[in-house]
Amino acid sequence: MPDRPKVVITDFITEPLDPERAILDGTADIIALDARSPSDLNGHIDDADALMIYHYLRLDRPHIDRLSHCKIIVRPGVGYDLIDIEAARENKIPVCNVPDYGTEEVADSALAMTLSLARAVHFHNSRLRRATNSADWSPEPAAPIHRLRNRNLGIVGCGRIGTATALRAKAFGCNVTIFDPHIPHGVEKALGVRRVHQLSDLLTQSHILSLHCPLTDETENLIGDTELAALPKGAIIINTARGAVLDTEAVVKHLASGHLAGAGIDVLNEEPPPEDSPTLKAWRDPSHPAHDRLLLNPHAAYYSEEGTHEFRTKAAQEVLRALTNQPLHNQVN
Repeated sequence: MPDRPKVVITDFITEPLDPERAILDGTADIIALDARSPSDLNGHIDDADALMIYHYLRLDRPHIDRLSHCKIIVRPGVGYDLIDIEAARENKIPVCNVPDYGTEEVADSALAMTLSLARAVHFHNSRLRRATNSADWSPEPAAPIHRLRNRNLGIVGCGRIGTATALRAKAFGCNVTIFDPHIPHGVEKALGVRRVHQLSDLLTQSHILSLHCPLTDETENLIGDTELAALPKGAIIINTARGAVLDTEAVVKHLASGHLAGAGIDVLNEEPPPEDSPTLKAWRDPSHPAHDRLLLNPHAAYYSEEGTHEFRTKAAQEVLRALTNQPLHNQVN
């Protein structure tokens, strides 16, 4: 009897593998490596029939070139920038993602950060930890605080998550404007929002700027010092997209100067950040002028129990389709 196909989960997910086995039991054997670096893959994936890769490591050409009979690489999430999809294509290995699992969670997280910063909830909570007298209980140090209704909220990237964020922001009374050169004309009319066709136009009018674009050559370092300076004084920036889209050191600079009123950052260019990261130092140091206005999360905007079960199940279903020669649903290469 021939060996069953071997499916390797490279990182992040470990036993128990109940969602994956519920789909693949009887078809394939599943192994979770719990790898933390590309070197941890050596000798463990070359004979894999399918790979699922999360976000602790990159899957580069040297490893892909050694995949002798891999039928699919699945990213059980939205972004696939950690996979060399060109190398996979040259090796005739389809790469698929799960683009629809965390739409609600990320949009909810973006609005949660927005509300916490716009209403100074985080500022007051952070500052009061250091309170030493009754004067510290005044709301004045956070001023000015504006009501959310009629504030301009700009969205960069209006795909699934950007759309969900726009609808949530509208429910709070925000005036929503979108920038996305890759979506069809008329999407803005369907959503009941405004649209601009130049990023510069979005920046100058956004009291709140929320990033929801993928990481590509076009969007890497999209928002840096110059772009942040173009935002109105007292603006808030939210990033639940990809770390390399936003220059967080520039964010800290503009928070410290008072140009930005707040920043909510769920994703960083390096996760976890190095201990000497200026962003991390500012966030940890109560004496730093950016400290009380900076929210950091550990790339957690996507997470919920329901969402986790969904992306694990959908990734396993995509693997099953590849192993049983069925049409794939979300091929990106």
